[in-house]
Amino acid sequence: MKNVIIIQARTGSSRLPGKVLHPLAEQPMILHVLARASQSMADTVVLATSREPSDDALADMVHAAGYPVVRGSLDDVLDRYVMAARTHQADTVVRITGDCPLVDPDLIDHCLRRHEHGDCDYVSTAYPNPSYPDGLDVEVFSRAVLEQAWESARKPSEREHVTPFIWTHPDRFRLESIVSPTDLSHLRWTVDEPQDMDFMRHIFDHIDPATARMQDILAVLDAHPELETINQDIRRNEGYETSLKADAQLNREDPK
Repeated sequence: MKNVIIIQARTGSSRLPGKVLHPLAEQPMILHVLARASQSMADTVVLATSREPSDDALADMVHAAGYPVVRGSLDDVLDRYVMAARTHQADTVVRITGDCPLVDPDLIDHCLRRHEHGDCDYVSTAYPNPSYPDGLDVEVFSRAVLEQAWESARKPSEREHVTPFIWTHPDRFRLESIVSPTDLSHLRWTVDEPQDMDFMRHIFDHIDPATARMQDILAVLDAHPELETINQDIRRNEGYETSLKADAQLNREDPK
């Protein structure tokens, strides 16, 4: 069984343009995501970005760092994932987003083991009810399940955000949530806004990004509780909420 982590990233963020290339601890943020994911038990870590010229610098930089790159549609990220899974002959896919530089390889491994040994099609720390910090989202599913979503998903939100078709169809897929012993869902460890980058730089001042795990970041926040206030007012999953509005607009234009 080949486990492939596919990390989606692009440079065209509307809220924080070029965020994945912003420096953290003297290297672009995306390289921290790739390096930390590579510490997991997965066989391959792949960047999935767009074919747009605006993403050339991202693709070239990641390739130069030694990671494989697959390029596809800008907006149909689900199609991008299928391309990457087919190219690298994945049996199992791990979905990570490129704006999460604190992604925890131990949590990735935990999800992979639960998927391998559990009676489930989809394992996630984030859906339907997240209990881990925003930024430690991990989703694991088989390539066969990914292909089914690719064939069936029609809504803009389902194509852009890859997995909604899976976790909104519990009648069709066996879903399992990984639940944190303590609810940490109020913590924001992802980068979408300038405040998030400010928070992340403060965190990186206190950790070794090559070895830090979730408990290490929690220890930093215990010692410096004021850091939580930097980005605490930003809602979780704002991008997905925007896509749902696009779904509603499509329904109004084509009520069939």
